[in-house]
Amino acid sequence: MIGLEETENRSLSPIVVKHMKKRIPHLNKERVIRFCNRAAVFLQFLASCLVYFAMEWMSRHSAEEAWQYMTGKPLVFLFNAMIIFATTTIVFLFRRRIFVRTLIFTFWLLMGAINGVILGSRVTPFTGPDLKLISDASKIAKNYITPFVLIGAVVLVAAVFAVLIILFRKAPRRTEKPRFWRNLVLCAAAFAAVFAVGQVELNARLISNYFGNIAFAYKDYGYPYCFLVTLFDTGISQPKGYSEKMLSRIEADVDRRLEEAEEKTSESGTAQAASEADGFAAADLEQPNIVFLQLESFMDPELVEFLHLSEDPMPYYRQLMEKYSSGYLRVPVVGAGTVNTEFECITGMSLHYFGAGEYPYKTILQEQPCESIPYILQKNGYATHVVHNNEANFYTRRDVFANLGFETFTSEEYMPNTANVTETGWVKDAVLTEQIVQCLDATEKPDYIYTISVQGHGDYPTDPVVEDPPIAVTGAEGREQNNNSWEYYCKQIHEMDQFVKELTDTLRHYPEPVVLVMYGDHLPTMGLTTRDLSNRYLFQTEYIIWDNFGMKKQDDNLSAYQIGAEVLNRLGIHDGVIVRYHQARRNTRNYQSDLEMIQYDMLYGDHYVYGGTVPWKSRAVQMGIAPVALDRVEELPGGAWMFYGSNFTAASKVEIDEKLCEETVYLNAGQLYLPAAEIAPEAMVSVAQKSNSSQTAARVLTRTEPEPFADLTGRS
Repeated sequence: MIGLEETENRSLSPIVVKHMKKRIPHLNKERVIRFCNRAAVFLQFLASCLVYFAMEWMSRHSAEEAWQYMTGKPLVFLFNAMIIFATTTIVFLFRRRIFVRTLIFTFWLLMGAINGVILGSRVTPFTGPDLKLISDASKIAKNYITPFVLIGAVVLVAAVFAVLIILFRKAPRRTEKPRFWRNLVLCAAAFAAVFAVGQVELNARLISNYFGNIAFAYKDYGYPYCFLVTLFDTGISQPKGYSEKMLSRIEADVDRRLEEAEEKTSESGTAQAASEADGFAAADLEQPNIVFLQLESFMDPELVEFLHLSEDPMPYYRQLMEKYSSGYLRVPVVGAGTVNTEFECITGMSLHYFGAGEYPYKTILQEQPCESIPYILQKNGYATHVVHNNEANFYTRRDVFANLGFETFTSEEYMPNTANVTETGWVKDAVLTEQIVQCLDATEKPDYIYTISVQGHGDYPTDPVVEDPPIAVTGAEGREQNNNSWEYYCKQIHEMDQFVKELTDTLRHYPEPVVLVMYGDHLPTMGLTTRDLSNRYLFQTEYIIWDNFGMKKQDDNLSAYQIGAEVLNRLGIHDGVIVRYHQARRNTRNYQSDLEMIQYDMLYGDHYVYGGTVPWKSRAVQMGIAPVALDRVEELPGGAWMFYGSNFTAASKVEIDEKLCEETVYLNAGQLYLPAAEIAPEAMVSVAQKSNSSQTAARVLTRTEPEPFADLTGRS
């Protein structure tokens, strides 16, 4: 790289020249410089290949895997190296070429290191939207990185900066002014070549601009390409023909079709047609409770053709599929990306029109509210809730739900009984039954409850971690995920199946009508291919629409963005732009192109469908179905303290002058114990719910209103 300077600039170190003279007889400095100048472009591209290999090494945590990727997909590898090379061509616009070249390569290596560190603690890689979280980096480091690792990172960064400063001051630079316009053309040609090669590889399907699983995409298509796609390709581009007139035509067509359908089916298939013998009057059935249950990584293992199972892991779910409305559910992701299936089910929008690998939870929903099933049902008198037996900040759900119309959010930090976990630490789904019932009991209104399961979450251990597995598995020998992984997975599916039985048994006897919609969010991270599955499709799970009042069975295959509208249609609810559109236009001509236009207008356009003004407003989300309360404090012998209140959980911590007391001991929903501590009478005391997240700076989710300690101890 250093040989790219002109001869008269003496850019090669005397030590390098001396070494090369020893290796190559009669070699002098001028000849070395002349050769490097002539081969400058080639040498810079070669260096780009080496840097890219190092990036994949760090990202994959394995030099062997990086080598297999390079040799197995050489054209994709070279395309990503071209991206790096194109960014390095700007060095020819500067005099300090050595410094600029080193700076650019250091940037790319740093990106690879960041991705490697992130993949060490989560499934998804470093993406463009993650840059929005950079401002929290120092807080995250302070709270969650060990002092040893933090010191090492600081020393490494300081060393890099020191080297860059030395290079800036000491490295040779051109005395001759660069030929700016000629070199600018070279830069433009390099970027144009990247674009052209990218189009060729897209057409040849060597790479893709749609990422069903972003983690797999990074491995298959390369880190530089995928990162740039997620950085620049976000949102929905304006569709051809977008106009107020076109949106009016679509709306008129929807209205006409729904009116015709209502005339033909005025007495069919809705909740009002349910049998009164089930104990519900027709008037009660006008607004049944609606519960969505999104089951983490839930699929039918019997669809995997190479597996041999000792028994059916999900007999009850299979029984329900035979009795109630069911079918395949097309989902937008595979192996990971739960929130994208969640987004489609809640909003009715298709992820296909967003950027490749985009998470709307990290982009547009950070900025503005979005039409959704919760907003629509609120207009119909419903209370809206979310229940999730994982931490509240994952995928920034705590913030996003305020823009999706939810009124309460009960995460694991607000659940009293989360000690029952899987062998890999995920809270088991059995805890959700009680939480769903609490939401139903909390209001006099009908309730919409979106429940997000977590028990089936990966990774799935390849070592035997399950003693006496309830379902023995063979057939996975020699595969990426072996029999041990599948036995662990099938155990979780079996327990989730038992949870579904417990939930439906409970809701069957609930004194109000309930519709329960259940489905898997995506297939598990098991390295499955289409050839492994009997249905030959990776982006597909199975759903059930269960109820406790006798709805008619109607089987159909749906997409995740259609299922909410389908459920509301069967219940006679026809409100909301997206809901009405799906109910009227599914399986009609131009269905997808018109859906794209509506989505663009609602989120990025002029909001013609709303008359120019968005009707949805963000609202504060109450954490927990019942707020945590602190009533009084009592001194115990030895200087310890007992804090009395309500709705405490294991995440509850006493907070004194905004400092968390980590030694707080959770006893039960009404008592917290604090070992011997000196607390000033004027100290402000509260109970805080500490986040269980290891990837966020928001340590405290909520806290009770701080009160003077003297006031709390004076109460009986």
